[in-house]
Amino acid sequence: MKYTYREMPENLKGTYADISRNWGFCWKESVMSVPSPLFLVTTYKSNGLPNASMQSWSTFTCANRGSGYYALLGSVNKNGHLYRTLQETKEAVINFMSAEAHAACMATIRNNEFDKDEITASGLTTEKADWVNAPMVKECFMNLECRYVWEKEIVPGDDHVVICLEVLGGHIDEEHLADRIGDNGLLYNIHYQMNPENVGKTAHDYAAVLQRKVDVGEY
Repeated sequence: MKYTYREMPENLKGTYADISRNWGFCWKESVMSVPSPLFLVTTYKSNGLPNASMQSWSTFTCANRGSGYYALLGSVNKNGHLYRTLQETKEAVINFMSAEAHAACMATIRNNEFDKDEITASGLTTEKADWVNAPMVKECFMNLECRYVWEKEIVPGDDHVVICLEVLGGHIDEEHLADRIGDNGLLYNIHYQMNPENVGKTAHDYAAVLQRKVDVGEY
C-alpha cells in the first residue's frame, strides 16, 4: 500500500514541516527527504577576503557529450555573499568535508561578515587554487575548482537561483583516493524525515554519511 501526498497533511500543521516555510522550505522536503551532498563553496570578496558558503540542494552532472563536468547549485540566495562574489569573479572552489571538519565548516555560517576572512575565522586553513581565483580549504578532503557558466530562477522573481559551475579540475587527499563515500567520506544533507501519518519529533536537518552501498552491477 502506498500513501499519496499532494497537499500538506493535517497532521503536519504546526510542526517543523509547516513552520519551516518561513525559511523557504516546503513541507514536501520533510516527507520526501531526498538527500543531497553537503559542501562548502569558497570565493573571494571584492575586498580580497575569502568568502565561504555552506551549500546543499545541489547535484553534479556531465554534459557536452561527456567532455564537461558541471555542478548545479540548486539554491543560491541572491542577497548573499556567494551570489555577489560569483557575479564579480565568475570563479569558485567547491570543498567537500568529512565528518571531522563538519563543525568548522558550519561555523562559517556565523563568521559571515564582509570584513572578515570567513575561512580562517572558522578555524580552517586556506590554500591557493591552481586554475581559478578562489581559495581552497585545506581541511576538506576534496576541492573542485570551478568556473561560472549560467544562472536561472526556478520561479520568476524568486530570491534564490540555480547556478551552473563547470568543474575544471579537482584535488583529492591521498587517503580518500580509494574511497570517498565511506564512513569518513562525503556528507549529505537530509531534510528531517517526518512520518505524516504518525508525527513525532520536529527537529532540523542533519548531515549524514550514507553508509549503505548498493551494487548496481554493470551496464
